[in-house]
Amino acid sequence: MVACISIFSGAGGLDIGATQASAKLVACVEYDHDAAETLRLNHTKLKAEVFEADIKDISFKRWNDSSDRILIGGPPCQPFSKNGYWVKNDNRLIADDPRNMIGQYLRALKEMRPNGFLFENVESILHPTNIASFQGFVQSAEKLGYACTVYRANSADYGVPQKRKRVFVFGIRGLKNKIPLPEITHSDPHQPELMNGYKPYVGVGSFIEKFAGDAFAEPQENASKGTYYYELCHVPRGKNYIALGKLKDYKGRTFRAGGRFWNFLQKLHPDEPSITIAAQPGPWVGPFHWDNRRLRVPEAAAIQTFPDKYKFFGNRRSVQKQIGNAVPCLLGRRMVEHLIEHLK
Repeated sequence: MVACISIFSGAGGLDIGATQASAKLVACVEYDHDAAETLRLNHTKLKAEVFEADIKDISFKRWNDSSDRILIGGPPCQPFSKNGYWVKNDNRLIADDPRNMIGQYLRALKEMRPNGFLFENVESILHPTNIASFQGFVQSAEKLGYACTVYRANSADYGVPQKRKRVFVFGIRGLKNKIPLPEITHSDPHQPELMNGYKPYVGVGSFIEKFAGDAFAEPQENASKGTYYYELCHVPRGKNYIALGKLKDYKGRTFRAGGRFWNFLQKLHPDEPSITIAAQPGPWVGPFHWDNRRLRVPEAAAIQTFPDKYKFFGNRRSVQKQIGNAVPCLLGRRMVEHLIEHLK
């Protein structure tokens, strides 16, 4: 069994995926207290030691004695506005820059020397303002002896009831050539030319219908006193604010297309994947339930494919952030399985 070390673990979405991929999760490193407590609350599922610490204070040499091990994690990357300034100085990058957690990921690779690694991040890491930093990471990993494959994934392509785009880097130590890209399992049925025998995207209905009863009701879900509740009630299932301008006999406000964020008043459709679950959504940012309310915690967690009865620590804002920042567990499983399959 492959031993797995997780860094920047958050609420454990990628970690759950790793355990579902039959990896033995040995340790989780997480700085945020609430997220670390969430990991501890779910010890029976994760079965790993939780290190609640600044990653700069963790030595990864303690885990370099195993012959079969992987490193997984998605570092926060707020410093990208500094746009690759560190690429010219590997020493400053890897050890000393307090702002760029990509450097700490590379330090973990250098000290731990795992057989393989899985790096995860937001799609915007490939934006022109960030690409130099990302390319610097890949180049540095290659210098450490890893063949790196970059992959842009949509979680809906793997049976997750959510359209969520992420960038992964698969690194295999000692290989001369990159491994192939993972094969998708699902595709958009509205684009039949792309189906190619794949299963259709999975809708949210079967994932969240069990949480519809009053027993799961939350005070925060009620939107009826809000500014745009009338408009929300008239948005059709699976649509957003733009649909209001096309309704017959509708007497509420309409909004110019492009005048609002695309997820403004976005409403779920039970037969379709959700839009991305956000970590810090505004008061009228979707997805909203088709019953014209905000999502409940277990519903948001289910859309992220966390196991039933997964526990979260912290206040409502903290829990939303943890869920929204997580890798969907099922997507994590597919990516870790692909990594393990290609280990030497």
